[in-house]
Amino acid sequence: MKRSIIKDVLKNPESVGFGNEICVKGWVRTKRGNNAVAFIALNDGSIVTNLQVVVDLANFSEDIMKQITTGSCLCVEGTLVASQGKGQTVEVLAKNIEVYGTADPESYPLQKKGHSLEFLREIAHLRPRTNFFGCVLRLRHAMSFAIHQYFNNKGFFYFHTPIITSSDAEGAGAMFNVTTFDLNNVPKTPENKADYSQDFFGKATHLTVSGQLEGELGAMALGGIYTFGPTFRAENSNTPRHLAEFWMIEPEVAFNDLEDNMNLAEDFIKYLVKYALDNNMDDIQFLNDMFDKELIERLNFVVQNDFVRLDYTDAIDILLKSGKKFEYKVEWGVDLQSEHERYLVENHFKKPVILINYPKDIKAFYMKQNEDGKTVRAMDVLFPKIGEIIGGSEREADYMKLKNRIEELNIPEKDMWWYLETRKFGTAPHSGFGIGFERLLMFVTGMTNIRDVIPFPRTPQNAEY
Repeated sequence: MKRSIIKDVLKNPESVGFGNEICVKGWVRTKRGNNAVAFIALNDGSIVTNLQVVVDLANFSEDIMKQITTGSCLCVEGTLVASQGKGQTVEVLAKNIEVYGTADPESYPLQKKGHSLEFLREIAHLRPRTNFFGCVLRLRHAMSFAIHQYFNNKGFFYFHTPIITSSDAEGAGAMFNVTTFDLNNVPKTPENKADYSQDFFGKATHLTVSGQLEGELGAMALGGIYTFGPTFRAENSNTPRHLAEFWMIEPEVAFNDLEDNMNLAEDFIKYLVKYALDNNMDDIQFLNDMFDKELIERLNFVVQNDFVRLDYTDAIDILLKSGKKFEYKVEWGVDLQSEHERYLVENHFKKPVILINYPKDIKAFYMKQNEDGKTVRAMDVLFPKIGEIIGGSEREADYMKLKNRIEELNIPEKDMWWYLETRKFGTAPHSGFGIGFERLLMFVTGMTNIRDVIPFPRTPQNAEY
């Protein structure tokens, strides 16, 4: 008999037909009952809601019922009927049960009792089976799909930038090196430094921190591109907001100025949040009820409000006049912290904010300089609870200005020659931004720790699985 997906059965039972035979497969969430009947909550991962299987114990051996415990995997054949009890609309009257795999109650760690998120991080190989992480992972899929759908509908091209690179887009220096050297016998130069000319690529290489610089090359040929792939930061940041391996979405668009960039960012993020609300409400409702009571309200807040456009200098003025005592100092020239960003969004404007025109000394070399010589056409999109969720800018299109800025920051021109050449040959205004996929998921799911929105987190001193 062909297997039916539990989501389809629960959402559209008419497609199966009441009174008809059905085959469902999944893992046991719970089993309860009495001497005459057992009730099994079965879940196959397609939906947060369980399907109730009713078992007449007179028709099944004691041996097979002993094998059916929380975590065991079953194939159930039976009749789909309208439920007589509370809590579900349909149920399956079991006629045949095959146990694919047992789960010893003494050792299986996911029992009916509640588990802390900290505990579940220790068993990342099993936590997707919980309702909690099932919701998160389904939302992760939905957001991935929506990202590709959005850009495809807008005429963008999916552009694959290298994972192994010799450039450092952020200038942070926190990179994972890539080498084929025997680390116990590294070839050396006469100056006793590693001789990368003998390495696989003939130069020092590392895992990418961003696909932006290479993405700009694509935009200057195809018009509009986006990247969506893994990025890596070797920062020793063991915090709820940092991962060593995470995913980034980075659109780059030829002929877009800062205003166009802001419009794209607002439209993009609203599209994603609305997609989640329209297509994954069951999962969002579960997370709202069980973890974050304000989640749905906050998601609607983003969709329903126009984003405020605010100059950095004006933001500093608002913060200084707020009368609020911040942990971190506020003055012109500082990089705003999450507490400052959240104050602007949650307390002052009560709307999402796009902050623009930052001091050039706290921003990257590639951002277009304003006429004042002090600021650049940068933008950060600020959200409630999370602070910055998107960072971007209009890119510097002037060859000499970019060259001089690279020299000012002591960035080796030999590493940037190809990037500079795009400003020598047919330069054009262009803009782009980046959004960390996991930061987006933290907002959409309400999770407070970034380790809980990726299946297998990579953090300092942790590379399990």
